Amino acid sequence: MADCVFCAIVAGTVPAFVVADSPDGLAFLDTRPVFKGHVLVVPRPHIVQLTELPSSLLAGYFGLVQRVAAAVPAALGATGTFVAMNNLVSQSVPHLHTHVVPRTKGDGLRGFFWPRRKYDSDGEAAETAAAIGKEYLRPGVADTGRRE
Repeated sequence: MADCVFCAIVAGTVPAFVVADSPDGLAFLDTRPVFKGHVLVVPRPHIVQLTELPSSLLAGYFGLVQRVAAAVPAALGATGTFVAMNNLVSQSVPHLHTHVVPRTKGDGLRGFFWPRRKYDSDGEAAETAAAIGKEYLRPGVADTGRRE
């Protein structure tokens, strides 16, 4: 879709700090992260909400989300992740996307009103994306999201 920023990121016409690029979708850093390392995972085709995702794409898309959810804590030293998706309401970009947010006990995240942060520089964002991408590609990330 011509006016969708996520479609433009998938097409490569809008820059992003890419974490993972697969036939099932693209994962990149959120430019306004809840915590540094907050990743958005999007399917390649323009799909607005989960209910429109064809069943033929479910396994591949959520497999990508699962691998990113395993890579984020491994790359950043976080304890786990918060994985979430909005459908229409509170969906700032009308393109299906899944948030993968690094979490640690006592990180202060409460409820659904989250303060947003910025990266100190593009260099810091690029390093964060590269670290998560490296973990995403690392052999041994099992389908359960845990390392063997």
